[in-house]
Amino acid sequence: MKLYGYFRSSAAYRVRIALHLKGLACEQVFVHLARKEQSTPAYRELNPAALVPALVDGGRTLHQSLAIIEYLDEIQPAPALLPATAADRAYVRALALDIACDIHPLNNLRVLRYLKDELKVDDAIRDRWYAHWIAVGLGALETVLARDPRVGEYCFGNAPGLADLCLVPQVFNAERMHCDLSAYPTVRRIAATARNHPAFQAAAPERQADAE
Repeated sequence: MKLYGYFRSSAAYRVRIALHLKGLACEQVFVHLARKEQSTPAYRELNPAALVPALVDGGRTLHQSLAIIEYLDEIQPAPALLPATAADRAYVRALALDIACDIHPLNNLRVLRYLKDELKVDDAIRDRWYAHWIAVGLGALETVLARDPRVGEYCFGNAPGLADLCLVPQVFNAERMHCDLSAYPTVRRIAATARNHPAFQAAAPERQADAE
């Protein structure tokens, strides 16, 4: 397997965690997003969306981090990243999608770059944009997690799963952008627990070979 990614990409970070949890060996190929290497013809041939991650396995190219993670969960079922029942799987998937679809895309690098380069907003306005959507998204997530009895050490029970793979990278990026996370104690507690897990530590951005 080959994983095309970037050390600070939230989506690639999710997949790296899954690979380490599963104990799956994977060659990393670095695509430097800040240098726009994702827009080169060679990478666009691999992934026309010009986004990371992309996973190549057995001649097949997969994109979209959650699809890649569920693929890994199916080819290597243990440890499972989704619960046993349909209702619990829907709960965990919803948490993951709350982050991957409703928070992350609004604060993705290409959006921030468009705000600055095309709409000419200054850094302060860009950062207000980022912080606003973090507050909206994590505020809702905090409410859900704080009241659901299925929450344990992690978003579901006491073992890491799909939702945690999305939560930790989003918290990392929010911290990097100096967002105030004090209003989200459950989110912060779960993220702190996960960050102590060896798989999450191995996948951390600062531990990647392309980290700057």
